[in-house]
Amino acid sequence: MNIKSLAKDTAIYGLSSIVGRFLNYLLVPVYTYKIAATSGGYGIVTNLYAYTALLLALLTFGMETTLFRFSNKEGEDRASVFSTALKMVGALSLVFLAAVFSFLGPLSAAMGYAAHPEYVGCMALIVSLDAVQAIMFSKLRLERKPLKFMLLKFAFIIPNILLNLFIFLVMPLLFGSQPRLEALYMRLDGGVGLVFFANLACTALVTLGFIPELKGLRVRFDSALACRMLAYSWPLLLLSLVGILNQVADKILFPFLASGEDARVQLGVYGACVKIAMIVALLTQAFRYAYEPIVFNDSRGKNSPETLADGMKYFIIFAMLAFLAVVVYMPVLRHFIHPSYWEGLGVVPVVMMAEVFMGVYFNLSFWYKLSDQTWWGAVISAVGAAVMIAVNVAFVPLIGYRACAWGGFAGYGTSMLLSFFIGRGRYPVPYDFRTISLFVLLSALVFAAVSLPGWLGRSLPSWVTMAGGTVLLGVYAAAAWRNLKKSH
Repeated sequence: MNIKSLAKDTAIYGLSSIVGRFLNYLLVPVYTYKIAATSGGYGIVTNLYAYTALLLALLTFGMETTLFRFSNKEGEDRASVFSTALKMVGALSLVFLAAVFSFLGPLSAAMGYAAHPEYVGCMALIVSLDAVQAIMFSKLRLERKPLKFMLLKFAFIIPNILLNLFIFLVMPLLFGSQPRLEALYMRLDGGVGLVFFANLACTALVTLGFIPELKGLRVRFDSALACRMLAYSWPLLLLSLVGILNQVADKILFPFLASGEDARVQLGVYGACVKIAMIVALLTQAFRYAYEPIVFNDSRGKNSPETLADGMKYFIIFAMLAFLAVVVYMPVLRHFIHPSYWEGLGVVPVVMMAEVFMGVYFNLSFWYKLSDQTWWGAVISAVGAAVMIAVNVAFVPLIGYRACAWGGFAGYGTSMLLSFFIGRGRYPVPYDFRTISLFVLLSALVFAAVSLPGWLGRSLPSWVTMAGGTVLLGVYAAAAWRNLKKSH
């Protein structure tokens, strides 16, 4: 495995993903300090973006992974594969848009937004553009163009941040001289609705940056190739749908399951606290962007199982490092959200472990992707999603948003275990269980040591907790560095 190449690409993808998402995280304080928890406005943002994530999985229907697989298959032409994938995703997106705008009124009412159908229409346009862009970004990853990938990601992130800052910090200053502007602002739930329109404008801007990639696009549609790609991708569609359900079903179902009129308020609290837990998800995403093309490009070689084993070990070691860093520095990180949202901070470690499980499951998933048995992924993820939904349905009415966190934990944990036990007999990989077990045990000990005062009901000064935690975090990091040096 080319560790230097993996590290270089991970760093660049990470810059666009982790740093980019971090810049977006700077909006979380803006949202939570400017949108009162009791208004439920942040619950609207959380709910609608959950729908967007699910629809994006539907509209891309596994074509990102299919693009990687077929572009590296002998006898397949890369240009034809890309053209076919883009045309299929683009056509489906147009059909989706036509359906949404034909039934916009009833659809908005069913989702709980009868007073604001413009929110639903706006999000439909965003997800359609995102679906097409997903194929374009995959092409950049396939061609190992991480710098352009990063620039286009920032072409969305920076303008979107600036527009949001204008909406919540500048526009209210203009209300005295612009009463109509204030009326519009208040009609759109205190500026919440403007967030979606800002997103749409920035998404459209990024689309222009892909014009060079469209040069040389094949005009003729290769139906035979499309059939072969669909045969590979339809299980990935189910896999993507049930996989994303594990991430967003709780936020979609919560308003229908929670008792009382404050469902959106609770959802807003949960959505804000989950943002803190997303640091682990950022690491997983950056690792995936760099790791997936390397694995598929190496899949013809005999060292692919060793590649998978190395990737799993490094992912777990550094994912747990990120987990511990969030736990140790929670007294500081919690200030990213308004104190009125702090009641939900207890779910952060649970959500982070669910994200670790998801990352491990992603690493395990290559056994069925490389052996063209993607239907196994659909089955495994469907079981995990069923577990997650069952936990939400059973416990949200009893313990509220805490059930959402434990539902994700149970769902991803189930998928991870099923993939491991089913895959080890079909695509053996020599995982370094000894090293992995040692680092999992070490991280559990550090977590227990940092959390023990709280479990005992004793409150220590934050600086004491962070100082002790920093020392333990240093011990873990030193052990990780020693292992990395020893391996290479």
